[in-house]
Amino acid sequence: MTTWTTDDILDQTGKRVIVTGATGGLGLETALVLADKGAEVILAARNPQKGAEAERLIRARSPNAQVRFEALDLASLSSVAAFAERRLADGRPIDILINNAGVMAVPRRQTTADGFERQFGTNYLSHFALTGRLLPLLSAGRARVVQLASIAHRGGRIRLDDLNYQTGYRPWPVYQQSKLAMLMFAMELQRRSDAHGWGLTSVAAHPGFARTDLIANGHAGGPTTLFARLTNALAPLASHSAAQGALPILMAATQAEATPGGYHGPTGFLEMKGPPGPAEIRPQARDAETARRLWSLSEQMTGVTFN
Repeated sequence: MTTWTTDDILDQTGKRVIVTGATGGLGLETALVLADKGAEVILAARNPQKGAEAERLIRARSPNAQVRFEALDLASLSSVAAFAERRLADGRPIDILINNAGVMAVPRRQTTADGFERQFGTNYLSHFALTGRLLPLLSAGRARVVQLASIAHRGGRIRLDDLNYQTGYRPWPVYQQSKLAMLMFAMELQRRSDAHGWGLTSVAAHPGFARTDLIANGHAGGPTTLFARLTNALAPLASHSAAQGALPILMAATQAEATPGGYHGPTGFLEMKGPPGPAEIRPQARDAETARRLWSLSEQMTGVTFN
């Protein structure tokens, strides 16, 4: 089988793409490629200065790029609502939505502006709310919707009786829950799209072990924490670049024959790195009843329903 690369991406001219967390790391690498392929790319992130820098970088590589920054803070449901309202006001269909932004293994329990545990709220709940609010435009574009999961989902479980970990907070299990929720969201969104005729192709992807600033962003102590030090020590052997980590995301977003409800990741040892391809979905991610209950709770928590 021939290795899939960005050369396999068809021309994206005329497509409108939103990438969350697109001012650095995986999101920026994803946006760079899609803009170079002709797509109009909205960089949805919280920092205007980084947004301007990302725009300059993309235009330096692709002078004719159609790209712009739009403010979106995924730690605030009001920011999510405001971003979605701006998109709905212009009324243009969305062809690709990549829910990429996230934080990782925050050492002490923190909360979002709405009182949600920070990892669950930022990584999953706000993306759930964003997708729901944009549904009319996604449906109009018969969009590809990509959720960023992780190999961390393998050890995760959905704590339905305490999704916000008000008791027993531990950084890694909470991160695992948020990424398991994203993978389950991808599959449940496909089931509901099929049932209600929304016309979406919902998929998930993970980057393997990609060298990004995610750990520093997630940890209040940054690279001084034990987890970060261990991760940095393993990086030279087990990881690949952010550009390589973005390949499964790009495959999920653009591959013409993408399997609805499918999952993409690196195909090397333990899916840590390597060329992109199908990724392993653990049994707990396929639990449709838990996915249904998680969806219902997510609607209650965010106040967003899909219709």
